[in-house]
Amino acid sequence: MAEEKGRVCVTGGTGFIASMMIKRLLSEGFYVNTTTRYTPGKDVSFLTNLPGASEKLRIFNADLNNPQSFCSAIEGCKWVFHTASPVDLEEQVEIMSKRAVDGALGVLKLLAEKAVLEFGEKHGLDVVTILLPFVIGPFICPKLPGSIQMALPWLFGYEDDIFTSFSIIHVDDVARAHIFMLDHSSIKGRYICSLNGTLSMEEIVELVHDKYPEFQIPTLDKVKEIKGEKMPSLNSKKLIDAGFEFNYGTKETFEESIQCCKVNGYL
Repeated sequence: MAEEKGRVCVTGGTGFIASMMIKRLLSEGFYVNTTTRYTPGKDVSFLTNLPGASEKLRIFNADLNNPQSFCSAIEGCKWVFHTASPVDLEEQVEIMSKRAVDGALGVLKLLAEKAVLEFGEKHGLDVVTILLPFVIGPFICPKLPGSIQMALPWLFGYEDDIFTSFSIIHVDDVARAHIFMLDHSSIKGRYICSLNGTLSMEEIVELVHDKYPEFQIPTLDKVKEIKGEKMPSLNSKKLIDAGFEFNYGTKETFEESIQCCKVNGYL
């Protein structure tokens, strides 16, 4: 039966998380609408070449600066994953943050308006938010994800203004967690999706050095001297208690990130 599993919208489809979500959604039989900011000559073949994309994927132009531009993509969808958010290490923080916040508010306002029109007396939506740490792992998007650069800064020439401890999550576990929410309609509110605890930069340096001794990375003594930002520890107890299980641990998450960077010529 056509669209038996329903049609979903994933905003920001050319991004790291969104593109991997689209890949998994298609593999699980969902029909997907996605949005991308219009750029002349933009190559989206990494999406259109995904298995099942020719029958189940539709791509729409939309921009975070114009919430109304998401109307066509959202129309007819049972669920919307709003993942469009800028992560650009070269963009000014003030501009990037404003675009991210304004975009999220705009899409939510649009969804609320459409819900009122479509369902009459029902005034609002069931909203689930997922708080993520640094999302790393393999990628299919053509641009190196900023979160991988931030998690492994010295591999990409960044030595100043780095995070010295943070949490991580594998991108496929992120995609699976979003789909898990669809299958459990009782889930509402705010959830954390992260491997529990934080990793120190010393731990990461040791892990990478043991597996990839060919890389020029800082010594432990030098890393200990770095005075960077420390992220608070995250705990996914609420998500785990709901029944979700993570497929990836710390070591394989970093290894798959580095291997994908090597295959794509970034390392």
